[in-house]
Amino acid sequence: MFKGEVGQLAGRRAARLAAMLAIGLNLTAAHPGAHDAPRTPGSGAPSATIDAATPVGTVMAFHAALASGDTDAALMHLSEDVVIFESGGVENSRAEYASHHLEADAAFSAAMPRTLVSRTHGMQGDMAWVMSVETVTGTYCTRAINSRSVETMMLKQVNGQWRIVHIHWSSADIS
Repeated sequence: MFKGEVGQLAGRRAARLAAMLAIGLNLTAAHPGAHDAPRTPGSGAPSATIDAATPVGTVMAFHAALASGDTDAALMHLSEDVVIFESGGVENSRAEYASHHLEADAAFSAAMPRTLVSRTHGMQGDMAWVMSVETVTGTYCTRAINSRSVETMMLKQVNGQWRIVHIHWSSADIS
């Protein structure tokens, strides 16, 4: 690819991502969507009962695969051109995520209990959003962790299956 083509590709990806986020934010403001009840540790549904045919089910299946260490299954829920924002960083594809943070995310998910505080979700056409707030408490690599984690996932239905096209993860220590 020539330098100009790379810039055009990056511009198209940025425009697509901005459009997806605008849709999600506009839909959230206009129609807050469904709210899931909080769950406590251990009350999460086992992966066998997760319905990955829905946007929320796809997000849950992604997290269940990470927590079980099944990184191949986790990757199946991501679109090839997924964009992931985390801690100020950006990964611009499923392949980039797989080569950088996937293994560490799986190890962290397996070791750290999470408690869902709230979840909002909705959809319009072939696009959907799932926004979650969780607390993460435990010890990871000898470090005590007590944090609040927020997650936004944008999904697109492709060939009848929901695929995650954008993830934004953020967390802060709880005092």
